[in-house]
Amino acid sequence: MARRLRSNLLETRTARLKLARRQKPYWFTVANGIALGYRRNAGPGSWSVRAADGKGGNWIKSLAVADDHEDSDGANVLDFWEACDKAKALARGQDADAGRPATVSETLGDYEVDLRVRGAGADNATRLLHRLPPALLSKPVSMLTVKELRHWRNGLTNSMKASSVNRLCKALKAALNLAASHDDRITNAKAWTTGLAAIPEADDTESNLVLSDEQVRDVIASTYAISAEFGLYVEVHAATGARTSQIGLLDIGDLQTGAKPLLMVPSSLKGKNRRTRTRKPMPITPSLAKRLKQAAAGRSADQPLLLNSDGERWSARAHRRLFIEAAKAARLPHGATMYALRHTAITRLLLAGTPVRLVASSLDTSIEMIERSYSKYISDHGDAQMRRALFDVAAPSDSNIIPLAR
Repeated sequence: MARRLRSNLLETRTARLKLARRQKPYWFTVANGIALGYRRNAGPGSWSVRAADGKGGNWIKSLAVADDHEDSDGANVLDFWEACDKAKALARGQDADAGRPATVSETLGDYEVDLRVRGAGADNATRLLHRLPPALLSKPVSMLTVKELRHWRNGLTNSMKASSVNRLCKALKAALNLAASHDDRITNAKAWTTGLAAIPEADDTESNLVLSDEQVRDVIASTYAISAEFGLYVEVHAATGARTSQIGLLDIGDLQTGAKPLLMVPSSLKGKNRRTRTRKPMPITPSLAKRLKQAAAGRSADQPLLLNSDGERWSARAHRRLFIEAAKAARLPHGATMYALRHTAITRLLLAGTPVRLVASSLDTSIEMIERSYSKYISDHGDAQMRRALFDVAAPSDSNIIPLAR
């Protein structure tokens, strides 16, 4: 039988109560890479465990209250020996009830799986794995603090636009909220709701471009010059105004041909408490429907409608570099992205007099978002429409109205 390690400082309640009160725990090594901590408090002390993560760092987790003022109950109040056993079981993943605390890296892995299961793009999880420093990736979610997350967020602003920083932070918050929903012991959600709060965004005219019809035709022509598959993919974007994640989910069965062809566009699952993916009809031109039908020939209804050159569904990773090339060839303004096609489609619908509620429903957004995001573009591009409604006090020269003499 292995000899148990002894600690004159922590082994008995009498010895522990003689220790000075302090914030820093008194640590005692109970096994290789595992230490039991005791923090002397005003009331009963508390036990915690510190364990190496195998990557040069460690994690710390609270265990229970020490039996300083009452006898052990084997669960919430532990004596020294019970705390040693629980610390080793927790660190080695042998505690079936507690389990080893999930690290940020493991949480991102779970988040990626969750995104794929829900049919969403997993690129957000992948980007976070490359952007987060090793110290944060190896840290348990339950130990994250406002200060360190805010420091990471602020550091991103040195090389990224505010809008890009906010998108990354939003994805990380979603991953951490997923971890908290799986583990009731994670109670530090304030760390990411406060530390990863959105920062003010400038008037980002580059990423929110609204293109003219001529510019849209030019960039579509440039994409067809790159490949027929890419051209069709971008044309569907321009025709529907849907997000890239939605376009990638289109199946052949979503194409309805006929005198009034439609695409049944999948929803994006954006918004709170939305768990069911629906499909909304989006009218398309007969010529586009014909090209899509030709591309789908010989394949079953449950297969992807749009394929890239590798025969796979399109993703942001697959189209981003190609669209930059096409935008440059079409001489679009600097910074134009695929999302400019969505901005353009929404603006065109609004200027054509389409009811805002119908635009919001069809393009998978909200009235509030349209009013907040597109008021500027409507005022910038609606000059001609506004002029048609102007009142002129002077009667036109060819008027049939003859003023009466006094």
